[in-house]
Amino acid sequence: MAGGTAYLVKFAGAARSRREAAIALFLLAMMAEMFVAAVVYYRAPSASTLVEAVSVSGALMAASAAVVFLVLSEGVPGTSRADAPGPEPPLPHRGAYLATAIALVIANEALMAWTFQAVSGVGATVAAGGAGSLANGLAAVLLSPWFVFTMAAEMAIATVLLWPLLSHPLRVMLPLQVGIMALSPPTLPSAEWATVSVVAGSGAMIALFVYQMEFLYRHRELPSALARYLVALLAVYAAMMAGLFLWLYYGIPLLIALSVVAEMVVYFGAVLSTDRFSASPTVSWQLRPDWAFQVLSLVFVAEVFMGAVLDVRIDPATYLGGFPFLPLAGSAPTIVGNAVSNGFWFLATVTASTGFLAMMGAEMGALVVLKMRETRNLENRVRLALMIGCYSAFAVFYPSIYFGLYFPHAPAPSTVPVLGWSMGIGSYPLAVGVFGAVLLTYLVTGALVVLFGRRVICSTFCTAPLMYQGTTIDAMKSFNRSSPAGRKYLSSRLSRLYSVTTGVVLGSLVATSAVSYLDTTGALSVYIQGNDPSVFLFTISFSVLWYLMFVSIPYAGNYNCVTMGWCYTGAIAQAFQKVGFYKLKVRRREVCRDCTTLDCAKGCPVGLVDMPGHFRTRGEFRSTKCCGVGDCVEACPYDNLYIADVRHWIRRRLGRPEAALLPGTRLPMVGAGSATPRSMAVPIPSAPGSPRS
Repeated sequence: MAGGTAYLVKFAGAARSRREAAIALFLLAMMAEMFVAAVVYYRAPSASTLVEAVSVSGALMAASAAVVFLVLSEGVPGTSRADAPGPEPPLPHRGAYLATAIALVIANEALMAWTFQAVSGVGATVAAGGAGSLANGLAAVLLSPWFVFTMAAEMAIATVLLWPLLSHPLRVMLPLQVGIMALSPPTLPSAEWATVSVVAGSGAMIALFVYQMEFLYRHRELPSALARYLVALLAVYAAMMAGLFLWLYYGIPLLIALSVVAEMVVYFGAVLSTDRFSASPTVSWQLRPDWAFQVLSLVFVAEVFMGAVLDVRIDPATYLGGFPFLPLAGSAPTIVGNAVSNGFWFLATVTASTGFLAMMGAEMGALVVLKMRETRNLENRVRLALMIGCYSAFAVFYPSIYFGLYFPHAPAPSTVPVLGWSMGIGSYPLAVGVFGAVLLTYLVTGALVVLFGRRVICSTFCTAPLMYQGTTIDAMKSFNRSSPAGRKYLSSRLSRLYSVTTGVVLGSLVATSAVSYLDTTGALSVYIQGNDPSVFLFTISFSVLWYLMFVSIPYAGNYNCVTMGWCYTGAIAQAFQKVGFYKLKVRRREVCRDCTTLDCAKGCPVGLVDMPGHFRTRGEFRSTKCCGVGDCVEACPYDNLYIADVRHWIRRRLGRPEAALLPGTRLPMVGAGSATPRSMAVPIPSAPGSPRS
C-alpha cells in the first residue's frame, strides 16, 4: 500500500492537464473509499453493517467515476464542448488540485490505520483516554504504528522515486523529515522506544536545523518557495516538540498527532510541486528581517520544548512534575498573571537545564566548527576552540556533573546567591563566605580582562558567544546596519540610551546583591517565589531576557547584549577594559588610508563602524564596546590588522617587534574621476625573526 501510494504521489505531481489530474485524484479516492467501507463495517461488525459498507463504498466509487468520466469526455468529438479533439487543456487551480491530492493521501492513510487497528484489536497507544473521546480517538489513530510507520515508508519511497527532480536542499531535508516521522515516540507503547526515539529524533532535528542554518549562510539569495517551505517546516517542528512535551508531561496526545499530519502536508506539498523551487523568484533573507525573525523564533521554540522533552525523558526524577505551574483558575487577572508566571518559569527552568544547554551547544557548536574551517587567522581559530571548550565546561560539565558529584549536599541553586557571574570562575558554595565569592569572581575576571580584554568574557568564557559566532548567526550582523534599533548603537560612542540601560542593569545587580547578602546574615528575608534575589536577577538576565534578545537579532542587530549594554557581566568587563592593555592595531597606517573596502567595519559584529578612521589617523583603536571576536582581523583583505594585548606590550618592553610586518602589499584602487582600477604598491619591510600576531 505504501509503495502504491508513493507511485500515485509521483504521478499526481507530474500531472499537467485536467485529464491527468482527474485520473490521479480518482485513483487516490478509490484507495480511500475502500477503507471507508472498512470503517463503516468495523465500527459495529454485522450483516447489516456489511451491506451498509458495500453500499457506501459503491456510491462513493460511482460518484468518483462519474466525475472522471465527465472530465475525460471534454474534447471528445460529438460532445457539447467540442466537435474535434483539440490540444490538451491546461490544469486550472493547481493549488486546489494539490491540496485535494494531499488530503486524499492523508485520509487514505488515516482510514487504513483505523482499519488495521480495528482488525488487529489493538487499542489506542496513547495513555490519555485512548479512543474514549473523538479527539483522543483521532490522536490514537494518527499516532498508531499503522499510520506513522506506513506514512514514513510511503514518504521514503516517494523520495526515492522523485530523487532526480529534487534540488540539493530537498535531498537533505526530505530524508531527515522521513527519519523524524519514523521516530515518533508515542507510536509504540514501550518506555525503551520512547527514550530511544526522543534522543534519536532530537539528533535528527538538530542535524536538520544545522543544515538549514548553514544553507542560509551559503545562500543569501533564496527561492521564495524554498523560503516558505523552510518556515513551514520549522513551524511544524516547533508544534511537534510542544506536542511531544504535552504528551510526556500531561499525557495529552492531540497536538503531536496534528503536528504529524502537518509534517505530512509540508512534505507532500514539496514533493508534489518540485518545479516551484526552481521557478520562483529569489529573495535576499538578509533584507527580510520579518522572515529571519520567524526562523530564529521557530527554531528557538522547537529547541526549548526539545530541551524540556530531553529533561523529562532522561531525568524524570528531577523534571517530571518539577516545573512550577500555577493553576489557571479564578478571575481573569489571576489567570493571566498565573499564565505569565508559568511561561516565565518554564522558560527559565528549561533554558538553564542540562538537556537544553547540551542540545543547544551541539547545534550552535556545529556552526562554530563550520566557521573555524574557513577562519584564516590562527589566533581566531584558537579562541573559537577555547570558546567551545568553555561552553562545554561552564554550561554542561560543572553545573550538572561536577557539582552533583563533589557537592551532593550543596544548597539548592535557587537559594545560592549569584553575586555577579556564576559561570565557573566563582560561586558561593566554593568560596569562604559571600565576600569570598565576590573576590574570587571579580578578581579573576578583572585580572583577565585587564590583561587580554573583555574578549575573555564576551567572546570566550560566556555561553552567549557560541550562539552568536556560528556561521549563520554571524552573517546576521548585517542587521546591525539595516535594523532601526541596531543603527542607534553603531560606532564606539556610548549613547544616552546605552548609558541608561547599563545604569539600570548595574543598579539592579548592586541592589539584589545587597539584599542577598543581608538575607544570608539574617537581617532580611526577601525571596522572590522562593528564589534568592540575585538568583532571580540572574534568571531574568541569562535564562529569559538574553534569549528574547537573541531571537530579536533581525530587529536589534547581532550581539545586542553587548551593543545595547544589557549584560551586567559585560558592563563590569567593560570597566576593566578601560584600564587594560587591549586594543586593535594596524601594521601600517598607509594601507588603511589607501583602502576603500572598509571590510573591517563591515565585519564587526558589534557595529563599531568608526574604527577605519582611527586606523587611518592613529594606527590603533580602543573601545570598551569591542568584545574581541576578531572578525575585523579576519575581514581585512590585506592582513593589516591585529589584536594587541599584554603579550604585545611585553614584546615591546623587551625591545622586540610587537607584530610582524608584511612584505609589499598591492592594493586595488580606483583613480579619481576614473572607473579604471589601478594598483598601488605599499612597500612594507619585513622584520625577520619576528612572529606574526
